[in-house]
Amino acid sequence: MNNSAANTGRVLWAGLRALLVLTVVCGVLYPLAVTGIAQVAFPGKANGSEVTDASGRVVGSELIGQTYTLPLKEGEETPTPDLKWFQPRPSNGLGTNSVNTRYSIILSGATNRSGDNEDLVTWVKDAKAAVVKDNSTADHEVKPSDVPADAVTSSGSGLDPHISPEYAKLQVHRIAERNHLTVAQVDKLVADHTDGRILGFVGEPRVNVLQLNIALKQLVVTQG
Repeated sequence: MNNSAANTGRVLWAGLRALLVLTVVCGVLYPLAVTGIAQVAFPGKANGSEVTDASGRVVGSELIGQTYTLPLKEGEETPTPDLKWFQPRPSNGLGTNSVNTRYSIILSGATNRSGDNEDLVTWVKDAKAAVVKDNSTADHEVKPSDVPADAVTSSGSGLDPHISPEYAKLQVHRIAERNHLTVAQVDKLVADHTDGRILGFVGEPRVNVLQLNIALKQLVVTQG
C-alpha cells in the first residue's frame, strides 16, 4: 500500500514538473521569442500593418476595410456613403438585415446565401442601381454593364480592404467632380495605387481603398 502511494506521488510530481516546464517554455519563452523576432524582422506587420496619413496619425490597417459615410441622421439604420471619397466594396451582405454593413471586425464572415436567394438578388440589384446613380455625373453616364462584381458583392470575410481597378476607375468621374479635380488627376491617382498580381501571377490586380483615399485627401489639400 505504501509503495503504491509512493509511486502515485512520484507520477503526480513528474506530471507537475512537466506541466511547469511546458508552461514556461510554451507559454512564456516561446511567445517572447516569436514576439521579439517579429518586432525586429517585421515590425509593421507584427503591429497590425498600420496605415498613417500625411501627418503621421494612424488611420487604420492596410488589411481591414472601412466605410466612408456621412453621420447617421435620426431614424436612419444604414449610413449614407460620403461620395467625395472612393467607396469600398459592400461589407457582409448588402441590406439592413445583413450580417455586417459597417466593416465591424467582430462580425467577420459571409452571409452564406445562395446565388438564387431572393434577398441577395434584390440587394445586388439595388446595389447596382445605386452604383450607377452615385457615379454618373453631368458629363459621364455609368451603364449597368460597367459595374464590376466587387461593387455589389462582399468578400468572403466582409473585411476586404481592396477593390478592383475596374471599380476604382468607375468612381473616377464622381471623385473628380466632388473634389474639384480633373479626371486625369484622379485617373493617375488610381493608377499609382494599383497593385499588380503577387509575383506576377498570384491573385488579381487590386487597389487599397484606405491608401487611395489618403492620397486623394493629400491631393485635394495640395490643390486647395
